[in-house]
Amino acid sequence: MSYDSLTGRTAVVTGAASGMGEATARLLASHGVRVALLARRAERLAELATAIEADGGQALAVAADVTDQAAVDAAVERVHTAYGRVDLVVNAAGVMLPNPVTEGRVDEWQRMLDTNVAGALRVIRAFTPDLIAAAEAGGTADLVNISSIGAHIPFPHYAVYGATKAALTYLSQSLRTELGPRDVRVTNIEPGLTDTELGSHIDNAELSGQLAGMFDALTGLSADEIADLVAFTTSRARHVNLRQVVVLPTRQA
Repeated sequence: MSYDSLTGRTAVVTGAASGMGEATARLLASHGVRVALLARRAERLAELATAIEADGGQALAVAADVTDQAAVDAAVERVHTAYGRVDLVVNAAGVMLPNPVTEGRVDEWQRMLDTNVAGALRVIRAFTPDLIAAAEAGGTADLVNISSIGAHIPFPHYAVYGATKAALTYLSQSLRTELGPRDVRVTNIEPGLTDTELGSHIDNAELSGQLAGMFDALTGLSADEIADLVAFTTSRARHVNLRQVVVLPTRQA
């Protein structure tokens, strides 16, 4: 598959310190995209930027917490100073903290809402003017949101996580009505079981064990396979928008 059309573009990838975000940043950079790496862990970002540059790519490490508006504002300034206008945004930052609702883990609820929904909105607000300007100049402009199959299919004890992803899926659909007429593509990707760091965030031993058992039974996807899907969707002709992509392991119903 040729991704040559990506060469010369400028991307922002959130959640770039690990998982789907890191894999996406690596793949885009390998195809000639200048990539701004956004995440909280500065050391991990610096290591990734060094690795990308060692492979001949261009990367900018920008330590930023998407739950902090001031941090996002500062990140925008750094990206614009280094790279100028952005034409590709990948919202891959996310947290998954399952627990029974009856446990009332308000701390977890707030963290998921702040990261998975409000964090994505902050990044969208920050870079949408760039995307619109890029499209108006005749270029390709993409907003890619990484949601989850949990937006549609309920899993016991994942109610709040699924609700945040359902919100992101709806947001993507609604934004197409605003941005599509301005030639900005919006793509919502909903992976099923995928091997990332999300599982390590779970502090419930029973649920953590259940997730591990699902990987053994279903043969989960890799972060690289999701990254490949992002590269595919964003390298199509600018009038072609793969608006909603659900990707599952073959064994996952």
